[in-house]
Amino acid sequence: MDFMMPLKNMGVDTNLLDALHDLLDFSDEQNQASHQAPSRQYVREAKAMSATPADVKETPNAFIFVIDVPGLKSDQIKVQLEDDNVLVVCGERKREKERDQGVKYLRMERRLGKYLKKFVLPENADTEKINAECQDGVLTVVVDKKPPPEPKKRKTVEVRVVSSQGVQGGQLGLEGQSGGQGVQGGFLGGEGGARKQEGGQDGGNSHI
Repeated sequence: MDFMMPLKNMGVDTNLLDALHDLLDFSDEQNQASHQAPSRQYVREAKAMSATPADVKETPNAFIFVIDVPGLKSDQIKVQLEDDNVLVVCGERKREKERDQGVKYLRMERRLGKYLKKFVLPENADTEKINAECQDGVLTVVVDKKPPPEPKKRKTVEVRVVSSQGVQGGQLGLEGQSGGQGVQGGFLGGEGGARKQEGGQDGGNSHI
């Protein structure tokens, strides 16, 4: 809470401030459904995201996310994937409990609270291959890229080309042959009729 910083500098018991902080957050979560204004949790996440520095790099084979998380151990950092393509990194640094009685803070400048960062991954990111490593307060998350699609093999189909003149010539030849047969048949039929007529005349003459 912003108004708690002067109280801390005044030497107010830190345990009491922690309890008050948790109580205010709890009451806000209960009433956030009845208010149109952004909830305290939303505001805290927005502040945490703006206060968490990060670098994003791209290599031929992967996307690399480098996030500063000072004071956090590996087991205090959570890396997860939401909505299939949103990489979420979060953690929280809490104040260490003082073992000695009678200790009060005269000045508090070190950053405490939540660390949060969200990244929308591109389509070629392989969400099945994500690795994270934390060292010296720096978290490095590596997301491999999907292999590029294989180029489609070119398929060649040969089509036989037939000459149109040859086809027309063959059709004309068939038509000429069938026409010749008709003429020849008619000629033969004419000859038969003539012979029959001559026979009739001969018969008539012999009868006379």
